[in-house]
Amino acid sequence: MAVLLLAAVPALSQSQGSPNPQPPDIQTVDEGKDGNQQTVGSKDRLFYALPNFQTVDTTERLPPLTVGQKFKLQARSQFDYFEIPWYGILAGFSQARNTSAGYGQGAAGYGKRYASEWGDGAIENFMVGAVFASALRQDPRYYVLGKGSFWHRTGYAISRIVVTRSDSGRAQFNASQIFGGAVAAGVSTYSYHPRDERNLRNATSVWGTQIGLDTFTQGIKEFWPDIHRGLSRKQQ
Repeated sequence: MAVLLLAAVPALSQSQGSPNPQPPDIQTVDEGKDGNQQTVGSKDRLFYALPNFQTVDTTERLPPLTVGQKFKLQARSQFDYFEIPWYGILAGFSQARNTSAGYGQGAAGYGKRYASEWGDGAIENFMVGAVFASALRQDPRYYVLGKGSFWHRTGYAISRIVVTRSDSGRAQFNASQIFGGAVAAGVSTYSYHPRDERNLRNATSVWGTQIGLDTFTQGIKEFWPDIHRGLSRKQQ
């Protein structure tokens, strides 16, 4: 994460005067079936690959998402075509390290790890961004700060794990992330993980890992507009 964020510093220093940098291919609205535009999510991709649909490149208040739109956002990301190889890579790392040894090795072990990685991600994403976000009326989108020093923006990105916006636009404790992630870790651990891993210690480990990955991802999301501009200038 540090390497990627430090790579964004040159671009960041050139964008201080622009409070809300906007890469040209980012769209913060989707067109509904009736032809009207609805604020649902972006069509951006981190490094032109990983879905970045829940990021909006502004700090201004946007219309709240409906329950259906919150579930749609999660579904768009989870069932995106790039997620197929992504979870394959994660399963490969898990197999190489023999994580969750109860799955075994070989093709069968890899298949179980792939399903487990996908299941962990799906349950966590839907619990945090759809189920709990809807029940607690919180906004699951990440709002890019886009201004200030490198460390100020880094601190902002990290803080979004515990601070979020309500549907009404007020800052509040990110209960969806913390409690939704904890429930997701418990569900996955005690349902399909190897039997010898179905304990509180492992559930806590899964929860902590997910929190760490989400924190890392939000750091990338914050500086991706700057990285995007830098890459575009090099291409030109």
